[in-house]
Amino acid sequence: MPSAFPAASGPFGSGARGRPQVDALFERLLALHPKLIDLSLDRMWRLLERLGHPERRLPPVIQVAGTNGKGSTVAFMRAVLEASGRRVHVYTSPHLVRFNERIRLAGRLVSDEALGEALARAERANEGEPITFFEITTAAAFLLFAEVPADILLLEVGLGGRLDATNVVESPLASVITPVSIDHVDFLGETIAEIAGEKAGIIKRGVPVIIGRQLPEALAVIERQAARLRAPLHIAGEQYQAYEEGGRLIVADEDGLVDLPRPRLVGPHQIENAGLAVAALRVAGLKLPVSAFEEGVRAAEWPARLQRLGHGPLTLRAPEGADIWLDGGHNAAGGQALAGALADIEDRAPRPLVLVVGMLGSKDSSAFLAPFAGLAREVIAVPVPGEHKGQPPEAVAAAARAHGLNASVASSVGAALEGLGTVPVGPAPRVLICGSLYLAGAVLGENGSVPE
Repeated sequence: MPSAFPAASGPFGSGARGRPQVDALFERLLALHPKLIDLSLDRMWRLLERLGHPERRLPPVIQVAGTNGKGSTVAFMRAVLEASGRRVHVYTSPHLVRFNERIRLAGRLVSDEALGEALARAERANEGEPITFFEITTAAAFLLFAEVPADILLLEVGLGGRLDATNVVESPLASVITPVSIDHVDFLGETIAEIAGEKAGIIKRGVPVIIGRQLPEALAVIERQAARLRAPLHIAGEQYQAYEEGGRLIVADEDGLVDLPRPRLVGPHQIENAGLAVAALRVAGLKLPVSAFEEGVRAAEWPARLQRLGHGPLTLRAPEGADIWLDGGHNAAGGQALAGALADIEDRAPRPLVLVVGMLGSKDSSAFLAPFAGLAREVIAVPVPGEHKGQPPEAVAAAARAHGLNASVASSVGAALEGLGTVPVGPAPRVLICGSLYLAGAVLGENGSVPE
């Protein structure tokens, strides 16, 4: 099971050095439950009651569940809302470099002081009883969201939906479900239908549901749950459409058509994510001006989602002129989206593609790598740094070879980048570092690219 924290960052993220009191607090919270993940709402309800039910004092909420695209969809919604002048709280997970990335209060990452104080209050209220790390930190986040004024809260589900610690909000403005695919089978089920059932657990009676493009078996489950709760449905490809035309993003729904700039976030899948975000905000009834959608779609950023890495201590180890990208994708659907995006980039600016891949032991490396067959020139497998149950790089390399890809092993991302200097003379390579959000966090930290 993966750690609650990114690789090589310590329990509070790399920004925690010099704050032993906060580090000690996090260590105590981690010890309150023998398992990192134990899906249940009973412990959460108990703690929230002792804290005076902050979940009942939140600003209006849009809740987002799904397998892929949650973070990007939230990023688009946040950018649009802030462009309209709204004060926006955001809750996402996991963090990449610093725990503070999970909690954004009215536009700013939570300060160390405010976070430490909220966590200490949650710890006192819990009175040493069993509770998971995610549950108690979510309760602390709700305290902050309830007490700092804002116009809206974008609430991303941590895992699943039905029994996730975030699923205590009774009447959100809207529920959003991004594409569902196979992931976290140990906790959510082994089939698309089972996993979709867990995601559909966020649907509330009478609350509109905006649904990204789904496999038929996932859509059927979500539709049944929405019908049972009489929740109005807005389905990609039916009640709304999102597509690229002439280098622009077109979103058409029951309220009309909006013609927007193409997202800065790279890849065809970001057209889908941006369209879902636009549709969700329109369905939520927020009456946002078109100018806010234009500015937000153009400006939205989300770290480690096909992020082009700039100069830093890590990228300087690559051959001169190398084009280095980073993505936290780690499942079959993520591999398909990444391969599609890299194929588009290759069409516009051809270069040999090299994948630097590190994956957790719970992930299907073969399914992730399959879409890159015929696209990548080479795969270099690396370990995921830190206290994680990562796949042995040799196993990842073997999965790549099974798909006809050339594959080798390196001791680290830095060593892999340095090794690229030994390839035959030709165009500088395009490098995609991928396979794990934990690996992505370690890369950002080592390169000095801390999210803000």
